[in-house]
Amino acid sequence: MSISQSLSNALSGLNAASRMAEVVASNTSNALTEGYARREIRLGAQVLGGDGAGVRVLSVDRMVNESLRSDLRLADAAVGNASLRSDFLTQLEGWLGTPEDPNSLSQKLADFEATLIEASSRPDSNERLAAVLDSADAIATHLNTVSRSLQQSRISADQQIADQVAFLNESLAQIDELNATILSERASGHDANALLDQRQALVDQVSQIVPVRQVARENDQIALFTTGGAVLLEGNPAQIGFTPTGIITADMTQDTGALSGLTLNGMAISSADDRVMGGGTLGALFAIRDEIAPEAQSQIDAYARDLITRFSDPAVDPTLPLGAPGLFTENGGPLDPLNEIGLASRIKINGLADPAQGGALWRLRDGLGSTAPGPVGNSEQISALADALRQETLPASGDFGPSLRSSSGLAADMLSRVSSARQSAQSRETFASTRHETLNTMALSEGVDTDQEMQNLLRVEELYAANARVIQTVDALIQQLLEL
Repeated sequence: MSISQSLSNALSGLNAASRMAEVVASNTSNALTEGYARREIRLGAQVLGGDGAGVRVLSVDRMVNESLRSDLRLADAAVGNASLRSDFLTQLEGWLGTPEDPNSLSQKLADFEATLIEASSRPDSNERLAAVLDSADAIATHLNTVSRSLQQSRISADQQIADQVAFLNESLAQIDELNATILSERASGHDANALLDQRQALVDQVSQIVPVRQVARENDQIALFTTGGAVLLEGNPAQIGFTPTGIITADMTQDTGALSGLTLNGMAISSADDRVMGGGTLGALFAIRDEIAPEAQSQIDAYARDLITRFSDPAVDPTLPLGAPGLFTENGGPLDPLNEIGLASRIKINGLADPAQGGALWRLRDGLGSTAPGPVGNSEQISALADALRQETLPASGDFGPSLRSSSGLAADMLSRVSSARQSAQSRETFASTRHETLNTMALSEGVDTDQEMQNLLRVEELYAANARVIQTVDALIQQLLEL
């Protein structure tokens, strides 16, 4: 080997050591950077004219387990979906209130029954009659509040859907732009790894909203498909459409056209959580807006109807005219069985017994249809109200099954269903979270190991020193030749 070949080999070694040190520095500095993929340098022999000419850097590769990354994206989407569902059901359970909660529906029913019993023992006491009215009003107000909370949650979900759709469209456009930039950088011979990291981070964020599968194309290009089969990016990004609604009432649904669904490139598609765009946070928000909250609303509406019906029975209050409402009313009037949707938001105390509405407390004792006070010691009407609360009847609506229930039993059954759904949702969330944590741990294990990088740096230093020593030796030989 000639002196010039030795010098060339050593210089190529220094260049390789420099690039290796650059990779180690990049890995170490980005050890905690979200979405960063560890780099590895690939070296090969350099040959000129059939003779060895040192070493050359073939490439700097991103070390990514695409299969694991794909599974982790799907796990991200599943966690987000399960978390939103669980959080909503936990809120709903809190709105209704658990039995031990002093402000729960069950406790207010118990208070109502207790005030009726106390008033029946002293029907002449205006204070006890006022307590009956207040406890009945507390039940109606509680149902009003739960109904408003449900509609507010639907409004919130609708706005979040709009935000997520806007983010999806923006992110898909950015991924498409990165595809083009990466192609240009590769064609120019530049390192595009940082752009690949940026694109991966965007795909990860998209997959939390809508679970996607990434398909590799030539020249480091990618295509994106939802797990339900929708094409989000193939050559050009898809355009997802959605129109938010400012105010949502209980009767507004997507089926009637009052609420917006999704469009894909101008074509209407299903927004159900088990269809083409479901499985992530977007699907969960649609489920809350269009399924879970409306189902909960139908249950409390059915309960409100049962409550109104119990006290409108002429057998409970013989003084009531035919068709007149009892203690509980629909906005002060009789129940309209054909307009049950949103009834819980309209249930009110009968103004005939409410002094604040021009009524009189003595009508609780003598009957709402009474025109004049009766004997102050007569407790039959108050006892009849208590019996109506305890009477086991078959609910006229709602998916409560064929069993007969008292008013408190019906409320307990409604809460039990919500609690069961909440527990089931939390179990799914726990499973999804555990799977995500396991996959994330596996992904982290394939990330940057700073200890290993420090060992690599020591080897780089040794390589640099060895090649530098060769150059020093060549320099010494040249100096000796020049002195001859």
